[in-house]
Amino acid sequence: MLGMTLALRLAQQGHDVTLFEGAPELGGLAGAWQLGDVVWDRHYHVTLQSDTALRRLLAELGLEDDVDWVETRTGCYADGVLHSVSNTIEFLRFPPLRAVDKARLALTILYASKVSDWRRLEQVPVVDWLTRWSGRRTTERFWLPLLRAKLGDNHREASAAFIWAVIQRLYAARRSGMKTERFGYVRGGYARVLGRYAEVLGDRVTIRLASPVAAVEACGDGVRVRVHGGAEEQFDDVAVTAAAPVAARLVPGLAPHERALLEGVRYQGIVCASLLLRRPLAGFYVTNITDGWVPFTGVIEMSALVDRRQLGGNALVYLPRYVTADDPFADLSDDEVQTRFVAALERMYPDFRADDVLAFRVSRVRYVLPVPTLGYSRRLPPVTTSVPGVHLVSSAQIVNGTLNVNETVQLAERAAAALGAAGRTGPAAVAFAGGVR
Repeated sequence: MLGMTLALRLAQQGHDVTLFEGAPELGGLAGAWQLGDVVWDRHYHVTLQSDTALRRLLAELGLEDDVDWVETRTGCYADGVLHSVSNTIEFLRFPPLRAVDKARLALTILYASKVSDWRRLEQVPVVDWLTRWSGRRTTERFWLPLLRAKLGDNHREASAAFIWAVIQRLYAARRSGMKTERFGYVRGGYARVLGRYAEVLGDRVTIRLASPVAAVEACGDGVRVRVHGGAEEQFDDVAVTAAAPVAARLVPGLAPHERALLEGVRYQGIVCASLLLRRPLAGFYVTNITDGWVPFTGVIEMSALVDRRQLGGNALVYLPRYVTADDPFADLSDDEVQTRFVAALERMYPDFRADDVLAFRVSRVRYVLPVPTLGYSRRLPPVTTSVPGVHLVSSAQIVNGTLNVNETVQLAERAAAALGAAGRTGPAAVAFAGGVR
């Protein structure tokens, strides 16, 4: 979505744009796949009513009227028990926390939702900040399991701006009153979004699918893009939208300090299982997990949001596990992941049976979420590099974000505006969307 949106906006400025994609189809992390008889998103996505950039793009694609908005419920699995925490009353009844713990937790969330200057928070470790506001018990019983679930051991390096960004986005999705959640999805999922997007791009942009880029190098008065297999093309400007460590390998002419900034970005990866089930689990869109024995870091029951008729009458569940670069879990086979995950579901949900699973697929992505470490905004990789005509646009430049499609679209549009204002007027620009080996 980053490379696609950057390509579209540059083409709309009048540039002659070529889009390189390493995979056989467009989409990247937003791509769809086949799960049994169902085609749906490879990773879980949701649209919030506050996602204005994404909603404008959907309107531009003619899809905004096809967004279904649904009021969802939230669960929390704690101390071996599944609780509903979907409104204020249920939160006040949440047994694992005492009344004073809940009061401090609510105060923390309310305060973070009102903070506008995140720069001060970027200088404070997230655990220290949460302990100060929520107390040690609430931090250990509630916040730390959630931080470990999302960031693993990297939570020790993250700043308080991370939890601020999470609270800001989710709080914006809540309505007044009982603060119930209202999330949206495009009927047909991202397969439909990407199909329509490809049609729009095809009218404006030259697309090179199955073209993993091997190198981006200065060449005379232009920039040469070389794909695996030896084919080369030359352009006036090139925007590389791969993850920061990959971009460092692709552009050999970068200055040492530029390479150091790219290689210094710490990423979380993901092992995400998609399950097509005969019947729902519990009807919560998101179930947060505080028990350390569970091998996945959350339960996303997509069919609590998506009309099951779009899923062949079945239920669709995602089981993510965020992993660091050296986590051995990422090296487990699909069968080992399935054995562990299904056994955990049987323990968590008494009515669930292994033969409820109609299909099970595992997605692995090494670079997903840049970890917002202390002082991160002062170490952002540059957009325009010392290599003439080479620009870097990646998720590493999303400061204190949570890496969702809305933020990705916003980044692409900001970069396109900046590059269009500063770049050369002649053709051509190329947006490169993660097409690497």
